[in-house]
Amino acid sequence: MPHRSTQRIGLFALTRTLAWLRICAIAGQSAAVLVCAWWMQLAIPLLPLLLGIGLLAVFSVFAAWRLTQPWPLREWEAVGHIAFDTLVLGYLLYFTGGASNPFITLLLVPIALSAAALPGRAVLTVAALAGVAYVSLLYSYVPLPLPMAADSPSRFTLHVVGMGVNFVIMALLLSFFISRLAHVLRLQQLEVQRVRERALRDEGILAIATQAAGAAHELNTPLSTMRTLLPELRREHADDETLAEDLALLESQVDRCRTILREMVAFGKAQLSQEPERLTVAVFIHGCLERFQLLRPEAEVTLPLDEDVARIVLRTPPGLRHALLNLLNNAADASAINHSNAVALHVSRDGEWLQLSVRDHGPGFDTEGELTLLGYSQKQTGLGIGLALAEATAERLNGELIASNTARGAEVCLRLPLAVIAER
Repeated sequence: MPHRSTQRIGLFALTRTLAWLRICAIAGQSAAVLVCAWWMQLAIPLLPLLLGIGLLAVFSVFAAWRLTQPWPLREWEAVGHIAFDTLVLGYLLYFTGGASNPFITLLLVPIALSAAALPGRAVLTVAALAGVAYVSLLYSYVPLPLPMAADSPSRFTLHVVGMGVNFVIMALLLSFFISRLAHVLRLQQLEVQRVRERALRDEGILAIATQAAGAAHELNTPLSTMRTLLPELRREHADDETLAEDLALLESQVDRCRTILREMVAFGKAQLSQEPERLTVAVFIHGCLERFQLLRPEAEVTLPLDEDVARIVLRTPPGLRHALLNLLNNAADASAINHSNAVALHVSRDGEWLQLSVRDHGPGFDTEGELTLLGYSQKQTGLGIGLALAEATAERLNGELIASNTARGAEVCLRLPLAVIAER
């Protein structure tokens, strides 16, 4: 539902559990009343009992409608639902023997459920309400009538049978619904843990970005000095062809470093403006490959690209290009371990998802745990930020990064929703 992300998962799960439990209660109470009135021929007040069950059914419809609404559930609402259920149960018990009814222990079910999902003050409120209902039913109730048929069992026998049925019902309800509620709470704890880990990772990425910005600013001055001196050195040693070639290579590397710094600044401006580039998949992919071939000219990249996918127009967000380049660079490093230059990039569409799969011919992943931890790398010369940055980009775009081993190496798939990155 739309409001789950803005509220406690346990609160929503409790209210939904109560809704299902309420439906079971309506069915069970209706069957019990009809069996007692028609089969056992007990002179119970049928009309007031059916009126109470009907009132519970109306409230059940309202509670089911409330669960579909976008505004968040509040703690007092959950307590209100439990209070209504407790009052209706007390009303039904009032006309069926009060505290002497073996089903009086059903008043404990709301307390057990609320204790698993609500804070202490709410649990105390529910417990106090159930306690007041129990004490009231000790002194004020309509006694159960004796069976009218001569061969009917005695009141004590009926009480023992009722206790047995009540035990089975309590066991089933508590084991089933509380286990479901506990499962949802465990999922909530796992989600909180994942959010905490992502926050720590993003904090580390921000720290790296801050250091990178400072380093880029400081590197600009020595690069400018080198860019000024290298042409003079080339002119002074023009007669030395070997040295001239080395100086020309060094000058090109300096120009490349300055280009990278300018792209870092441009990327930062694009990130602040939040203005995506509008490119087709083909143009975007080929642009990334051209950049990658400049960085890794020895890599042999294969690219099967479907024509329908190639024509999709993307609103390329800042960071997606760098995420793909990181994956390609990691694949090239992995293939190099096995003395291979092969890297495969496969672009496909899976329903409403765009998949960018990068495969290598390396040794594969040898860790079954988290592969995108910031600072963790399986390469001796790796910094451990490539996969972490790619995963952060995927999460920012509501996508996912999936890493797996293949028969010939490893595959990392970047899945992105077309609703976020494609033109409508």
